Amino acid sequence: MQAATASFATFSGLAVARPLKAASAVQPAAALPRSGLTQRLTVEARVMTRRESVDKRHKRIRSKVEGTPERPRLAVFRSNNHIYAQVIDDAAGNTLAATSTLNPEIRAALNGAGSNVEAAKMVGAKIAELCKQKNIEKVCFDRGGFRYHGRVQALADAAREAGLNF
Repeated sequence: MQAATASFATFSGLAVARPLKAASAVQPAAALPRSGLTQRLTVEARVMTRRESVDKRHKRIRSKVEGTPERPRLAVFRSNNHIYAQVIDDAAGNTLAATSTLNPEIRAALNGAGSNVEAAKMVGAKIAELCKQKNIEKVCFDRGGFRYHGRVQALADAAREAGLNF
């Protein structure tokens, strides 16, 4: 029987300073004493940032939600200071309507506070008004990877109350 030889390829996910000793053909690998290893293997995993988690959720949502000319997509983006909403026809790649807390009308009514639930309600009502002007009644809601909670939920509820169906 030939002696078993082990060769280890370089793998970026593991931190190994020196190669491991190969197990002989007579001695099974499980019976190797701890001192037989020149160094322990350490696995290092990188934790995802909050933005990476949002992007991952958004990608998963976008694989299921698509805007059509009959039923465009109402996309929401929430930053620390503002909230944005736009209605998009994905088939043509066009933005049909858009508004945010940076809109002068909404900004004047808020006195500069654009990152609260009241601001989100005003943006939701405004986007519904813009959609009605363009004869858009049905949309599909894209929460943009953000949890359906707080400002995102307030925007959606205000748009529904103003007449959008989704």
